[in-house]
Amino acid sequence: MPSITSFEAHDIRFHTSLTGDGSDAMNFDCDYSAATVVLHTDSSTLQGHGMTFTIGRGTDIVCMAIKEVANRLIGKDVETLFEDMGKTWDYLLADPQLRWIGPEKGIIHLATAAVDNALWDMFARSRKKPLWKLVSDMTPEEFVRATTFRYITDAISKEEALAMLREREAGKAEREALVRKLGYPAYITSAGWLRYDDEKVARLVREAIGAGFTHFKMKVGANFEDDYRRANLIRSIIDDSSSFPVGYSPPTAESLQGKNAGPMGCVLMMDANQVWDVDEAVNYTKRLASAKPWFIEEPTAPDDVLGHAAIRKALKPDGIGVATGEHAHNRMTFKQLLQAEAIDVCQIDSCRLAGVTEILSVLLMAA
Repeated sequence: MPSITSFEAHDIRFHTSLTGDGSDAMNFDCDYSAATVVLHTDSSTLQGHGMTFTIGRGTDIVCMAIKEVANRLIGKDVETLFEDMGKTWDYLLADPQLRWIGPEKGIIHLATAAVDNALWDMFARSRKKPLWKLVSDMTPEEFVRATTFRYITDAISKEEALAMLREREAGKAEREALVRKLGYPAYITSAGWLRYDDEKVARLVREAIGAGFTHFKMKVGANFEDDYRRANLIRSIIDDSSSFPVGYSPPTAESLQGKNAGPMGCVLMMDANQVWDVDEAVNYTKRLASAKPWFIEEPTAPDDVLGHAAIRKALKPDGIGVATGEHAHNRMTFKQLLQAEAIDVCQIDSCRLAGVTEILSVLLMAA
């Protein structure tokens, strides 16, 4: 059986700050980047590629941490790792000296994400399947072994997860067929970066409509007048029938329930990227309520679970939800957000959480 023999880490950066791509109220001047890792085996046909996301400076530091985490895999038999990815993940996080500079958060967690993602990529390649299909084809028992339950058994135990997966096994083939037919739902943010002028926003929104998008997210939080104007600009385009191609068919009413969709079935979302305090988030978002956003994303500090809960409660009469998770450090943060009923939309990030393995545990809690 193949064993892991070596690895390489790469610091890859793109100068998106030159054009305003990726700009928001908190990260006004960022260079979208990635710390990547390639795991090599003694088989010339098997390797794994993984990454974590960064925005420029510090990517080199993440690469240093990746080397420390990946080094724990040298000499390991890949089939043993694949057999129990939950146990493998626990092993990756079990070095006490590396754990001390987390634990399970920050740079060391970003590095673990890249390594875990690379292992999953290798796993999928070894089975000659795309990753989604590898996971979809797992039995309930295999799925439970593929994730971690440490610190979340008060929210969902292995036994509860197994029972839920077995109950839903019957409809899995039908759900997969539906996704293959319709595609996986997605929204677009690249039309609403903060530093884009109105002309560029309008052009990109129209192009996105032409590409089939019906859900649009804009960045807010730097200047209210600009946000109000841009929100109404986007609304004026996505609610106008003349913006749509002949034969356009809106999403189903069921898929739009609770999303404040306009007459053309389009949805507007807003993202503040953690820029506000709690009361400020409530007041600012209420002033944008006329644009009918589905949710406000990351309205305050990502660690402030009770703050998110207070914001959600205050915005509920306005029909505006709360989304977060992009900077939720780990599954325990998601556990608390869900237990406190602090969010309407659970947003997982495979580069902030420690890879696919930890994502599966959050999916189980949110299901």
